[in-house]
Amino acid sequence: MAEWPEVMNIDRTAEYLGVTPDTLYKHVKEGTIPAFKLGNRWKFKKSVLDGWMERECGIGEARGKKGRIPVDTLRKKRPSISSSARKFRTGAG
Repeated sequence: MAEWPEVMNIDRTAEYLGVTPDTLYKHVKEGTIPAFKLGNRWKFKKSVLDGWMERECGIGEARGKKGRIPVDTLRKKRPSISSSARKFRTGAG
C-alpha cells in the first residue's frame, strides 16, 4: 500500500483519487472538491479529502441536496462587499 503525504499536489491527489489531473482541475474550478492554493499551485490535504469522500458516500454527517456537500462549508468564505462599497471601489456612480 502506498504512503500518502498529508499535503499533496495535483498529480499525487489525482492518483490518490483515481482520476486524471485534468478531471481534478475541473472539479477544483467548479468548487466541488476541497483544495487550497499555496503560491500559484493547488494543494490538497489528505485528511480533508478523506472526510469529504466519507460525506459524499453518506458515511459521515447528514448529506445536503442531491447528496452534495457544499465546498463553502469546507473553505473559509471571503467577506462580502456591499454594493455601495463596490461602487465606491470601482468608481461607479
